[in-house]
Amino acid sequence: MTAARSGPAFSLHDIPFSTRGSWFGISPVLAEQTYAEDLHLVSHQNGMHPVLRLAPEAPARFTATPGLLTWNGPNGRIDLAYESPDTVRLRGTGLGLRVTAAARTLTPFTGTYFLRDPVDGAHVFTSYETGRRYRVTVLTGSGAEATGGQALGEADRGLTLTGASWEAAIEELDTARRSYTSTATFDEVAAAAERAFAAFADAVAPWRSPRTPAAELAAYVLWSATVDPAGLVTRPAVLMSKHWMDKVWSWDHCFNALALAPGAPALARDQFSLPFDHQDESGALPDSVTHSEVLRNFVKPPVHGWALARLRRRLPAPLDRAELTEIYDRLSRWTDFWLTARRAPDTALPHYQHGNDSGWDNATSFDPARVVVTADLAAFLTLQLRELAALATELDLPDEAARWSRTAEATQAALLDELWTGERFVTRGADSGDTWTSSSLLDLMPIVLGEHLPEHIAKALATRIEAHLTPYGLATELPTSPHYRADGYWRGPIWAPATVLIEDGLRRAGHHRLADEIGARFRTLCETHGFAENFDALTGTGLRDRAYTWTAAAYLLLAENHRPDHP
Repeated sequence: MTAARSGPAFSLHDIPFSTRGSWFGISPVLAEQTYAEDLHLVSHQNGMHPVLRLAPEAPARFTATPGLLTWNGPNGRIDLAYESPDTVRLRGTGLGLRVTAAARTLTPFTGTYFLRDPVDGAHVFTSYETGRRYRVTVLTGSGAEATGGQALGEADRGLTLTGASWEAAIEELDTARRSYTSTATFDEVAAAAERAFAAFADAVAPWRSPRTPAAELAAYVLWSATVDPAGLVTRPAVLMSKHWMDKVWSWDHCFNALALAPGAPALARDQFSLPFDHQDESGALPDSVTHSEVLRNFVKPPVHGWALARLRRRLPAPLDRAELTEIYDRLSRWTDFWLTARRAPDTALPHYQHGNDSGWDNATSFDPARVVVTADLAAFLTLQLRELAALATELDLPDEAARWSRTAEATQAALLDELWTGERFVTRGADSGDTWTSSSLLDLMPIVLGEHLPEHIAKALATRIEAHLTPYGLATELPTSPHYRADGYWRGPIWAPATVLIEDGLRRAGHHRLADEIGARFRTLCETHGFAENFDALTGTGLRDRAYTWTAAAYLLLAENHRPDHP
């Protein structure tokens, strides 16, 4: 009883086992920083919910590769593979598996009810939390020993898959579907899953080599975090994670789109477009989108013009006129939001209303006040205005192109006139007019203007950026700052988006040596410590969510650019 194993092995404590399109994964991670001893089927419909506990009858160690999860015990083993995004197949030899409801308590509004379906004999769990059913069908073996069927209140609910050898299937479904049948053997299912991932990895990272040892695992993080359209998710989406950060935030998606563009262009275009599907009447993008929730109490920074310019260069075929027209309209409305709803009367520069709007939630730039005019925002908006001018030119809209160009020049001029002191950029209170500096890397983000910056300003920014460079990458707060915190979110840890944006800006400004060094240290960080949400800047340790897709995307972007044959 063997199945071919391919792809990199990984720890399920760091990365959940899942497949492209699925809304559930297999993981010991049950909630933020909450780890179980056993693996669980964890669904991300209606939020993150552990639904089923999967516990071998005897002690066993679990291991995973992209196509196959295995429990190995002293006298037997259990294998699990995805047959489709909503169905997993299991088989065991010499080792039984207990499949039980994760929650023991069932109330009229919470928990998981369990029954045996008299139509086909399948065992069904119904979850209040996900609003879905989980059907277990025994395929071979001596059967299943069930307990807690139709029980209410406190009870153990589930079944044990037993026998010298056995096979079963578990499906996540809505109300009902035809009885489960399959003509594929378990080995065929596992092999198909492995081929599907291998094809994805070959498409998005065909350049990978021993010089980029984490590329295949980075591809798996993206592939396995992708879900099919469902609920409020309007198109195939790469969630930030299939741990607790199971959303698409309205700037994270840009980095995933860029990494996917050459090899999975349709998926890349979907990533760029998804938040725009929820654009409101003011032109604002939501803060985040997930299966059953769209949040609008904050926004995210206008990095989309910067991202679109790079996305168009990376796509294997140009966008057609209809696509360009739609993107131009959406990007115009998003830009107008910043020029109207976020620009006070008689002012040239827009403002954030909270650190969350910047994506750098608690950066020290926001300590004196939260409603602020910042240099990073003006820089991003300038780039977005320039991209709109380029789009308008392509769409034969010369008057609009000229208007966007004038606004871009005026915004950059105001940035340099109002926020540049001659030595550094300052932040200004939108209400008070007071200005201040901080030790946050956010103050240095205008380097994204690259070739558009005066040489002396780019040089000054590069010098300050280098001071943030630890052996592992760019600390978001100077480590010598009294406000530095090892796990302080944006007050110290290394983050992927800041790394990519600064590396790109430095390179376009001509500071190639520093850009190369930043890229090299971040690649080594991921190769050593994985694809965490962020990293301790002084030790490299991964922090928070440990399977973050924009981190994996950043690695792929920087690794691709580093390959010897890259122009």
